[in-house]
Amino acid sequence: MAKTLTRADLTEAVYNAIGLSRNESATLVESVLDEVADTLVSGDNVKISSFGSFLLREKSGRIGRNPKTGEEVPIEPRRVLVFRPSQVMKDRINDA
Repeated sequence: MAKTLTRADLTEAVYNAIGLSRNESATLVESVLDEVADTLVSGDNVKISSFGSFLLREKSGRIGRNPKTGEEVPIEPRRVLVFRPSQVMKDRINDA
């Protein structure tokens, strides 16, 4: 069964690996996640070496269709977030 990795799990991992207090570990995890989020919100991509890249893509507007009624519905242009794992990450996943 798949397990979801939470902020608390990340905090506990930092606490165990580095030895900071739990509060300091939580602050560190929050700071990293906030920096990633702020960078993406500003329109820049985020690359974490040996892990992967978070990329923003612009999707243009188009006409969609409601599958239930068949009615055409305009879909607004939007930005979407895409994650591309690095080759190192792909290799680790496939070797596991």
